[in-house]
Amino acid sequence: MSERACSRDARALIAAYHEEQLQLLLERVREGFDRMAAGEIDVFDLDQLIYHYKRSAAELWKFCGSSGGAWLRAAQTLALLREEGDEPDWWEAGSPRGRRGRED
Repeated sequence: MSERACSRDARALIAAYHEEQLQLLLERVREGFDRMAAGEIDVFDLDQLIYHYKRSAAELWKFCGSSGGAWLRAAQTLALLREEGDEPDWWEAGSPRGRRGRED
């Protein structure tokens, strides 16, 4: 397969992955709005959750890249991680230092 075709395939794979993962992250934000409407959390908790989303989305963006070489690296890394059964948890990746593993 040509370098151009590999890059095109990597871009398609990573674009679909990025969209899928963003949807999962945004679902957390939607759930936060639902929890606030139900009185389970307040506006400050929701604000913190949105901030967490922004950090997580930024980590996802860094992984996915924005150029041919970065897409190819991301696609190769993703394939390896999937092979090992160890895909990234982007919500966890956006946790502040010292708080990883704690649910927001």
